[in-house]
Amino acid sequence: MKFSYIKFPLPQKSDLYGSSILRPVIPIRIGVGKQSLQYEALIDSGADFCVFDAEVGEALGLVIRGGRELQFGGVQGSSKSSAYLHDVVISIGGHDHQTRVAFSSDISKRGYGILGQRGFFDLFVVKFDLLKEQIELNRRSE
Repeated sequence: MKFSYIKFPLPQKSDLYGSSILRPVIPIRIGVGKQSLQYEALIDSGADFCVFDAEVGEALGLVIRGGRELQFGGVQGSSKSSAYLHDVVISIGGHDHQTRVAFSSDISKRGYGILGQRGFFDLFVVKFDLLKEQIELNRRSE
């Protein structure tokens, strides 16, 4: 499956990026039982696991704090955030994959879901080609 990078305009021109920045954001469908919704997610090879806004999980009927809690951090510094693991189905390019993801109230409401190492990179071989502005996903053979 191939996807194009999404081009985001910058508020002002940058010496490094010019007038826009490319990001590997792809459309996914995330579901639990008969509930599902479309969502955009950033493919992030530096993320340890997949994490989505808690409101997404709640819209799917999940009791977020009913999942197993884990702490996570990142580039924001030393403060830790909480997330809760749940089993979901992620559909990418029309193909369904049962996986475990985290939901958190501590991530940006204006951002995207994050597709990370566990729950995404363990399902797909991912090729980033920034110059061609293309992402290629191949399902891992079991």
